[in-house]
Amino acid sequence: MLIEPKLFKNRKFLIKSLLVVLVFLPFIVELFGNAWVRILAFSLLYIMLALGLNIVIGFAGLLDLGYVAFYAVGAYLFALLSSPHLIENFTHLQLLFPAGFDFPSWTLLFLGAIVAGFFGLLLGFPVLRLRGDYLAIVTLGFGEIIRIFLNNLNTPINLTNGPQGIGSIQPLLLFSIDFSKSLELFNISISSLQLHYYLFLVLTCFIVLVSNRLEKSRLGRAWIAVREDETAAKASGIDTTRVKLWAFVLGASFGGVSGSLFASFQGFISPESFILMESIVIVSMVVLGGMGNVYGVVLGAVLLYAIPEILRLVAKPSQEFILGYELIPAEALRMLVFGVALVTIMLFRPEGLFPKNK
Repeated sequence: MLIEPKLFKNRKFLIKSLLVVLVFLPFIVELFGNAWVRILAFSLLYIMLALGLNIVIGFAGLLDLGYVAFYAVGAYLFALLSSPHLIENFTHLQLLFPAGFDFPSWTLLFLGAIVAGFFGLLLGFPVLRLRGDYLAIVTLGFGEIIRIFLNNLNTPINLTNGPQGIGSIQPLLLFSIDFSKSLELFNISISSLQLHYYLFLVLTCFIVLVSNRLEKSRLGRAWIAVREDETAAKASGIDTTRVKLWAFVLGASFGGVSGSLFASFQGFISPESFILMESIVIVSMVVLGGMGNVYGVVLGAVLLYAIPEILRLVAKPSQEFILGYELIPAEALRMLVFGVALVTIMLFRPEGLFPKNK
């Protein structure tokens, strides 16, 4: 049996301390520029994505290389229903909605989860009997199909605006808070970036809680049984078809919510944001942290997103300060570090930084 790291022995104290730090962190990093707050916000967004994929890979043991498709579905649904694109391109909608769509933001987030979950169901049915490499290839193809559709559904009917993407996406409006503007609270000014950060933090904590509850639930134990030995699980009376479908649906729903948040945060989306490399990075986050370990996956997501982005900001100034010129371009350096880190981890910690106890 693997021994749980000492770091997680006193989880409650660590989690409370970490939450206190996270509450004040955006005010500290903002002293160095808004780009650092943006990195924090996107780190939380990728944590949500990684936790969704952890249900599919970590809990149920189903290798999904097309997870970014659900991310794209949530993003495009939010963009289409909160931008003027559909009204401008479909005249009959102008008659039904002369003032444009006016859906509450929370409704769009909920719809993103539902529609992405439905797409997860569509993917789950055809691949129920596939395992291992075959499942990976089919899910990879599914992700590419979604991206290609998004890239080409601008003719003959302009539904997605093709490679030009969709802009003018309305910002979130929750609890009368406009996330595109600063908020004055107790004589403290909270910027738009910080507002998004705090929203992402709340939703991330919620998803962590849900993931922990799912893992300990009857469904979670069934997922683990399927992951360890599907034949034995079926012989024990577990409905493996239903269990695997639930994994795809719930994992996809988390991806749909993350995609909706991404669209509202960016204000613009295009198919280039949902390429295969995004799926590979999210899978790497789950594997790096430790498949099935919720807190390990959180750490893996932070490391694989935040460190390369930090390198993007500091690589050039650091080289110019030390060498007087830029030896290695920042983009090349960050991908080099990304690759070296993955190879090193797989050599010395093949089960991830914090593997789940058996």
